[in-house]
Amino acid sequence: MAGISASDVKKLRNITGAGMMDCKKALEESNGDFEKAAEIIRKKGQAVASKRAEREATEGAVLAKVTGDATRGAIVVLNSETDFVAKNEGFVALADSILDLALEKNPANLEELKELELDGTRVADHILHQIGIIGEKIDISYYEKLEASQVVAYIHPGNKLATLVGLNMKTALQTGRDVAMQVAAMNPVAVDKDGIPQEVIDKEIEIGKEQARLEGKPEAILEKIALGKLNKFYKENTLLNQDFTRDNKKTIRQHLQEADKNLTVKAFLRYGLTN
Repeated sequence: MAGISASDVKKLRNITGAGMMDCKKALEESNGDFEKAAEIIRKKGQAVASKRAEREATEGAVLAKVTGDATRGAIVVLNSETDFVAKNEGFVALADSILDLALEKNPANLEELKELELDGTRVADHILHQIGIIGEKIDISYYEKLEASQVVAYIHPGNKLATLVGLNMKTALQTGRDVAMQVAAMNPVAVDKDGIPQEVIDKEIEIGKEQARLEGKPEAILEKIALGKLNKFYKENTLLNQDFTRDNKKTIRQHLQEADKNLTVKAFLRYGLTN
């Protein structure tokens, strides 16, 4: 189509973010109507999404951030099929903009987040649009938020793992960051002993008894041995009782109390593409 100029193609690309050839074809199909051309590109995203619906999107970007006053934080995961796409600056920027929107609007859940408007367009439609541009399945698979007196975020290099830690009072950022990095490295199952579900405790006791029994220990002392193993389980799997990775001569609880005797962790979130 002789009437489609390079400047028209560039204009549509700026509007949609689609590739030059896709923009040129859409303008040709719409006889130069920018609104129709943008709709053509959007529908292409829907078509690609439908074709790739059964594909696994296990790569992606895991990002965490807190509000300006550090009283609320969120983790957002934007998935892709390939690591190549996950490392693309535009892909990471999209994940970051969705995370900023989540912090600003504070949606209750993932479904509400997808319905929010980002630059005048529903987040869900942004995703469809990017599917058309990228040519592979992408989706927001996870969104959770955390509120506390102070929330600290940590993103492990590579954007594959992120954590949030909620503290009961304000403290030095580095102290909170130490704990957020501990959560990333050691993957605790709870903040403290009282956060472990009773069924997990019962299971650990039974496992401890069976291990002792197989070692030939007398039945009369199996319970005592199992409780000893349970204490080891607590130390290894509850955040406040874990050895501090940067100084294993003290626990995380002791590390926090060095900053303030009343300082503790109220809650944490952790998400990794490969835990």
